[in-house]
Amino acid sequence: MRNRWWLGVVAALTVGGCDAASSGSAGQDVQAYTNFTLIDGTGAPAVENAGMLVEDGRIVRIGPVGELGIPDDVEPTDLAGKYVIPGLMDLHVHLGNVVDLNQDKANYTRESVEKDLRTYASYGVTTVLSMGTDQDLIFDIRNAQREGRPETTRVYTAGQGLVFKGGYGGLAGVNNQVATVEEAIAEVNAQADKGVDIVKFWMDDELGTMPKMPYEMSQAIIDTAHERDLRVAAHIFYLADAKELVEQGVDALAHAVRDRPVDQELVGAMKENDVWQVAETLSREASMFAYGEPAPFLDDPFFRRSVSETALAQLASPERQKSVSGGAHFHDYPQFLETAQANYKRLADGGVSFAFGTDSGPPGRFPGYFAHWELKLMVDAGFTPAEALHAATGRAAEFLQAEDLGTLETSHWADFVVLDADPLADILNSRTINAVYIAGRKVQQ
Repeated sequence: MRNRWWLGVVAALTVGGCDAASSGSAGQDVQAYTNFTLIDGTGAPAVENAGMLVEDGRIVRIGPVGELGIPDDVEPTDLAGKYVIPGLMDLHVHLGNVVDLNQDKANYTRESVEKDLRTYASYGVTTVLSMGTDQDLIFDIRNAQREGRPETTRVYTAGQGLVFKGGYGGLAGVNNQVATVEEAIAEVNAQADKGVDIVKFWMDDELGTMPKMPYEMSQAIIDTAHERDLRVAAHIFYLADAKELVEQGVDALAHAVRDRPVDQELVGAMKENDVWQVAETLSREASMFAYGEPAPFLDDPFFRRSVSETALAQLASPERQKSVSGGAHFHDYPQFLETAQANYKRLADGGVSFAFGTDSGPPGRFPGYFAHWELKLMVDAGFTPAEALHAATGRAAEFLQAEDLGTLETSHWADFVVLDADPLADILNSRTINAVYIAGRKVQQ
């Protein structure tokens, strides 16, 4: 007989596919999954013939199936031949502002944000960090998730990131542009009062076409955020800015350096000061030139399933492709991608803490799909599939300081993805999604 450690479970309800569950008289929800290969998000080797017991959305036991101790009243789901990974965590997204390929603050509604979160969930991205273009209703959505047991992708937010007046970044009508140090300090405090999870600012001049935030302002942003016990992530492009911000005490870089190779000075400084390369956004860089011709994924069902017919038609339009390929810096973008890939790998090899992020959400950068493209671009950069998955799970959770997310361990939330094929053998197998669970509940595909 299986161990009857679970009291109060009086009946089992078995649902097709991966939905086995039972509910007890006290309202408890218990599920068991068996005979799968476990990739737990810690970086440890995969475990074959594994099992997992979930109670009210949290993992009670996980490990070799023979040691699981499934209660008599729970009918396990046999996942023979499947692979289970933690839900992916994308630490650089923008939510709710885009309909088709049109970005506008007027698009930002509860419905649009929740639609994006459902789309992320359907692709196995179960946690996102929204990086600086949210409106205030995001706090209601986030807080409601944290008060209970969420059914869709979990959200962390930077609220409204800081943009230098007249400079690059943010979204018109959403971000309060700051012209002085005093205004920057006031804006950081305003974001802290709202309850942001992190402070974000943009340090960029859009390839020399716009004014860039002065360093005395970035220092004030960093210092004020730290006084409010908040970490700071910076949008950067240039090596010189990355070095300066690391010296100033920034906590994370939200893009890879893209103008030139990183040097040992930056590697050493980031490692010494525990500055994270929190997002590398390789898929963002690739998307800057992918649409200058018929992009190879436009006919991919995995891509098309979440993209509107209007957006698909626009992306396939020869006129739009010509417009993209005629851009002033179009022929520079492939080199920016190659530089970002090489720099991300060098930082990782040098011992810098790194995670995973796509910059998806703006027009042409599609929620969910871009996470899987990002994994592929990481592997193309020299990471193993195991390293790429670890960046998008356990490492990402470490940056978020989310102790019960990102890895499949006892007491953690049961946010996981069931795959039909081994992602460690081929990272493209991350796309063979059989089912997604958030807090033990199956996500509708």
